[in-house]
Amino acid sequence: MRSISPILLFFLLVFGPACNNSARQNEANQAASLSLSVADYGQTDEGPAKLYTLKNKNGMQVEISSYGGIITRLLAPDKNGQLDDVVLGFDKLEDYQNDHPYFGAIIGRYGNRIAKGKFTIDGQEYSLATNNGANALHGGPTGFHKHLWQVKTAGRKGYVGIELSRLSPDMEEGYPGNLNATVRYLLNDKNELLIEYEATTDKPTVVNLTNHSYFNLKGAGKGDILGHELMIAADSFNPVDSTLIPTGELRPVEGAPFDFRTPTAIGARVNADNEQIRYGRGYDHNFVLNRTGRGMVPAASVYEPTTSRFMEVWTTEPGIQFYCGNFLDGSNIGKGGLAYAYRTGFCLETQHFPDSPNHPDFPSTVLRPGEQYETSTVYRFGVKE
Repeated sequence: MRSISPILLFFLLVFGPACNNSARQNEANQAASLSLSVADYGQTDEGPAKLYTLKNKNGMQVEISSYGGIITRLLAPDKNGQLDDVVLGFDKLEDYQNDHPYFGAIIGRYGNRIAKGKFTIDGQEYSLATNNGANALHGGPTGFHKHLWQVKTAGRKGYVGIELSRLSPDMEEGYPGNLNATVRYLLNDKNELLIEYEATTDKPTVVNLTNHSYFNLKGAGKGDILGHELMIAADSFNPVDSTLIPTGELRPVEGAPFDFRTPTAIGARVNADNEQIRYGRGYDHNFVLNRTGRGMVPAASVYEPTTSRFMEVWTTEPGIQFYCGNFLDGSNIGKGGLAYAYRTGFCLETQHFPDSPNHPDFPSTVLRPGEQYETSTVYRFGVKE
């Protein structure tokens, strides 16, 4: 056995405990900078709802309801350190229980549209609840956004968070299989909100989970989002038909109003004389992210010039739906009594492609027994000088 020199032994005896104490203190300080609290939020048909609040050392705060897994509030600092709520939503649970455009909610089983509410797995055709003309949208009229989730704490080193779970029973909204779904919301001191999704099934089914937060980096209800500068790391997008179902083509963004490979104001081309723009009443399209292999990649970034707020989106998903609030019309009265008017919020929904079950060339959304559905997305907030 190799002996330890007297000098080294001296340093280990004298400074070792101090180093260990310092490391433990740093970990304790980091843990103290992150906090989780819970409050009663009201009653639902499935039981009482809770509201969970995650906070970090910078004052960033995320509030999440056990009903629908909804991000009801997200406070982020501006260039002066001023915190403001940058997601659209309501002050009361009752408003989320009424019809609304999916503000802040977990979307499932299938985010986005499935044509005519039909798909086939292994020769078996399934018919879904349709709620967007002839198409199925965002899991149906009583999708994951309309259910109470079970919640437990889910902190890990450097993060504070919660884990939501629910069993979606076989044939709920027409989807086959008992699906066990789990979603974790995790916040750190880097102003990163990490969302992790997992699911298993006992029968072949389709799964495409996402979050449907509407952002306005000026602050919820504080005007339109047309001056926000958007970048999307995508060389192509999915063109759609008049019912917003993908045609199956992957079309290059170059030379079109869909080229956001360099930061461009959302309003710069939102009213362009373009068939795809007319179909979506603006932007409501899936962008095919530039990726090689698996893992987390940069998907999008948004900069708001008057506040200097900056948001980045990273994901393991192959696509991201950019929607600029074309169907907001002022009928939703949000927080503080403010009406959410036309194009006052935008969505960046990380996802597999719309109508993938009916397009074999698209990345598959089929989940089979024995497989694990796993996907992650990070929303990172900061200030751009």
